[in-house]
Amino acid sequence: MTDRVPLCRVKFCGGCNPRYDRGKALAAVKEHFGEALRFAYAEEGRPCDLLLYIAGCVNRCTALDAYPFETGCVCLWDESLIREVCAQAEDMLCARAAVRERHCGDEAPREFMGGGILDWRELYKAKLCTADAAVKRIKSGDTVVLAHCVGEPPTLVEAMTQNAAQYENVEIKHMVSLGPGAYAAPGMEKHFRINPLFASANTRGAIAEHRGDFTPAFFHEVPKLFREGKLRADVLLLQVSPPDEHGYTSLGPSVDYTLQVISSAKTVIAQVNAQTPFTYGDGIVHISAFDCIVEADTPIYEIQPPKIGDTEKAIGEHCASLIEDGATLQLGIGAIPDAVMLFLKNKKDLGIHSEMISDGTLELFESGVITGARKSMNKNRMTVTFLMGTRKLYDFAHKNPAVEVRPVDYVNHPIIISRQYKMIAINSALEVDLMGQVNAESIGIRQFSGVGGQVDFMRGVAMGEGGKSIIAMPSVTVKKDGSVIPKIVPFLEQGSAITTSRNDVDYVVTEYGTALLKAQSLRQRAKNLIAVAHPDHRDLLAEAYEKRFGEAL
Repeated sequence: MTDRVPLCRVKFCGGCNPRYDRGKALAAVKEHFGEALRFAYAEEGRPCDLLLYIAGCVNRCTALDAYPFETGCVCLWDESLIREVCAQAEDMLCARAAVRERHCGDEAPREFMGGGILDWRELYKAKLCTADAAVKRIKSGDTVVLAHCVGEPPTLVEAMTQNAAQYENVEIKHMVSLGPGAYAAPGMEKHFRINPLFASANTRGAIAEHRGDFTPAFFHEVPKLFREGKLRADVLLLQVSPPDEHGYTSLGPSVDYTLQVISSAKTVIAQVNAQTPFTYGDGIVHISAFDCIVEADTPIYEIQPPKIGDTEKAIGEHCASLIEDGATLQLGIGAIPDAVMLFLKNKKDLGIHSEMISDGTLELFESGVITGARKSMNKNRMTVTFLMGTRKLYDFAHKNPAVEVRPVDYVNHPIIISRQYKMIAINSALEVDLMGQVNAESIGIRQFSGVGGQVDFMRGVAMGEGGKSIIAMPSVTVKKDGSVIPKIVPFLEQGSAITTSRNDVDYVVTEYGTALLKAQSLRQRAKNLIAVAHPDHRDLLAEAYEKRFGEAL
């Protein structure tokens, strides 16, 4: 029997990126493999062992359906990923070779020749282990990254926490976390030290009590920070769908920074969960990318729809009046975004390009209000970086071409956002001062959340044409004890973060109306903000106005 050198066919994208050096990228891959691979250009209908797709950017916009391959397909879209992509290709080819070695004769078994099904299944079996065995790959001093939001793997995080005694000084990084966060409980600080990029309910206490840290970052920059090594990633814990017939899983509801950390982390541990939806977009990952696979079907996290009261309805109606037919929307989660959608039922051809969507979007899509027909990019699809809602939303997104889940350095990148037609960004705040400075993440020095994608979208809207950025919030916060705190204030509370600068906001909306800020003087914007403040607090704001501007309001 004569060994056959596998054939790798190479497909390039269109090269719209002027810095895209396809020759340099291909030369690096050829140098890595030497004589272990034969290379040829991809041709429609011509099969190969391995298909190498070299793209110039994260968009990866070339269709590959016409280029058949037997073992697998790998995509290289950034020069910094060459080692990882080559390693992924080697895993695929080694699995193929292992299957061949187990059979006699010059011909591969019939099941194998049909497209490499045995290859990935053999590799999958080799990577299977228990959750307890998988988390033993974590070592003291490691940085463990948890997949974002609904992508957090409950079984793996629970196993890690239960094995706390075997670790010392393990750093935990994540953004939004919906799990119990037992690793952040008092007494765990010897084993785990949290350092999130977004403070969630399960980590705020540890940060406030100095048992953990907090790292601020724009959401769209997070993948780059991991890619460049500025954020460390030793181990990634993530959750994926079961593999398809070719061995590809889906990151499901959370692609965001998780896709990048698969490449950046030294060890990748995946919980394969049948309850994870298989979503389209960029989060389709071959099982060869994982070092350990743990099968565990557990409920994925859900957020129930909020109660919408009269205040939220009033805010929603004011926001909806600023939205034109054909606009593209960025909306968050909560009563206000859902209230906005109540007043959009008579609009036409709205689009979605948003950090996330929740259940409130579904009615507008199903009724034909959301079509994406006038979007400048990604037409006819709702483009997001993560999903957060109920099972209804996840079932809707499952294998639905109308929903594409893409990395946050694409979805939230201000340049990408700026290209969308009539982009409308609606975000919220904890407080806004009379200059229009927005605090959306801290209560004094106490970290409450994070910047998230607010500034990404505000800046993207400002760079584009015909868009509007809106801060929508109730005029007051009513605490559990019934006390009332104004949200439009003369000065931000001492120690509070300035999330969004006074230069970035177009409008502030409360239940009392809409305040225009963009291109307004400090004097005029203060007047506009006082007009939409709660009536009980306008006198105090008027006094601050008089002190600042030397005139009565």
